[in-house]
Amino acid sequence: MLTTAVGPALSDTIRFWTTEEQPERLAKQEEMAAAFTEESGIEVEVIPVTESDLGTRSTAAFAAGDLPDVIYHTLQYALPWAEAGILDFDAATEVIEELGEGGFAPGALAMASFEDGWASVPVDGWTQMIVYRKDLFDEAGLEAPTTYGNVLTAIEALHNPPEMFGFVAATKVDENFMSQVLEHVFLANGVSPVGPDGFAPLDVDKTTEVLDFYKAIAEASPPGELYWQQSRELYFAGKAAMIIWSPFILDELAGLRDSAPPTITDDPTSPELASKTGIVTNFAGPSNPDGAAWADIRYFGITNDADTDAAIQFVEYSLDAGYTQTLSIAPEGKFPVRRGTEEGDTSFVDEWAKLPVGVDRKAALSDLYAQEMVDEIVGGLDVAQRWGVKDGQLALASKMINSQIINRLVREYIDGVRDAAATVEAMNSELSELQ
Repeated sequence: MLTTAVGPALSDTIRFWTTEEQPERLAKQEEMAAAFTEESGIEVEVIPVTESDLGTRSTAAFAAGDLPDVIYHTLQYALPWAEAGILDFDAATEVIEELGEGGFAPGALAMASFEDGWASVPVDGWTQMIVYRKDLFDEAGLEAPTTYGNVLTAIEALHNPPEMFGFVAATKVDENFMSQVLEHVFLANGVSPVGPDGFAPLDVDKTTEVLDFYKAIAEASPPGELYWQQSRELYFAGKAAMIIWSPFILDELAGLRDSAPPTITDDPTSPELASKTGIVTNFAGPSNPDGAAWADIRYFGITNDADTDAAIQFVEYSLDAGYTQTLSIAPEGKFPVRRGTEEGDTSFVDEWAKLPVGVDRKAALSDLYAQEMVDEIVGGLDVAQRWGVKDGQLALASKMINSQIINRLVREYIDGVRDAAATVEAMNSELSELQ
């Protein structure tokens, strides 16, 4: 593995803002920063910032000429901050080129693409997943649920309520969980309500495919207002063939968290359910055979107020010699966006898979899941997408999502309030008003 070259001992001190402010996670970041200081002589002040305050604090610091040197931030800030002059995209681009573009997940890089380089340096991320009973799929000779069609075929074969529901779809309109799941399903079919010029009317045919698919998985779900809680409980009880969830379920599936135990057996610490589970990250609809994966990517932004050389050294170290420590903060939700030191190298993925996950008990993902599943977990980052990112319209897309217009109208379609064509027309009418 490449070890980042750092300069001679210096007396610099840099400030690093992080939204990973839980005490355990903060301690791990301080350990990594201390290791960097020992190697480089550059002191790092690790400053916790509440994620919801990050936008206002950065704007105020920018106005005062008092930005920190490096900010760990969510995807939503990468391009707007670069455009506003908060981020030094030349510095970020230098880091990526120095470390080697080929070692990074293409999707994570693409979402931060800016001018002839990148706004920020991708650090970690996770993708939405279809979690499914691989044992039941294998017994029935079913293909993995990688497409709308495969999901519907599996529902037909496995849906047998109340013993087994084919799916547990998100149907609770006011839950952000439904927004994330729906965006994942829309992206899978190549459908987005935004384009380069802002609002982009939804294509009737493609959106009808989305609506019909979502109605089918909702009809294969239990009745009621469903969100992440029921999805997990039913799957953990062995009563659901498929759910959509984040990777934060991976340690719970294996019986490592007492607050969310699998109940499929009498032993809440058993890894049996994990052994019977498969996952799909790249999901495809009929109008988008290449598929997509809804992703949450985090970045290191080097600011325009930074001690640039020292900040570059810190970010390079955090993604190279210190990368395993960086990912160890929460391995189940921090997939390595840098796979290795060059294209084809998987050394960082291999090290990440050995990191312990869990709360009340610990185990490595590589001990719990087969290599092909570990590869699938990180593979979603290759095709990572979000509405509005490539068009520079993430802010508008977020406004649309937060309005819950799509959630409400999809639910009304499921409930038979209006047909597909009228539902698409209503979506376009209401979403256009948010422009």
